[in-house]
Amino acid sequence: GGEKQMLTVCRTLMGDPELIMIDEPTEGLAPLIVQQVGDLIAKIAEAGVSILLVEQKLSIALRISHRVYVMGHGRIVFEGTPDELRANDDVRKQWLEV
Repeated sequence: GGEKQMLTVCRTLMGDPELIMIDEPTEGLAPLIVQQVGDLIAKIAEAGVSILLVEQKLSIALRISHRVYVMGHGRIVFEGTPDELRANDDVRKQWLEV
C-alpha cells in the first residue's frame, strides 16, 4: 500500500506541478509506512510544491501544513495555523477526538 502511494505521488511529480492534491495517503497503512509517506510529503512541500492534503491522521497534517481546515458535517468549522489548532481545545474536543 505505501509503495503504491509513494509511486503515485512520484508519478505526479514528473509533470513538475505547482500544486498536488492528495486524498488520505496514509489510510490503511502500517505505522512505519505512514511515517515514510509523511516524510515524502514533507520533502515535497519543502521543495516548494503546494499541497492540498486531506488526511485523518492529525499528526501528519500538522507536521507539514501551513494552514489547517477542519470540516464537520460538510462545513468548515475551523481555519487557522497548526499552532492555533493545537491551542484550540474546543475544536479539538468537539471535532477531532474520538
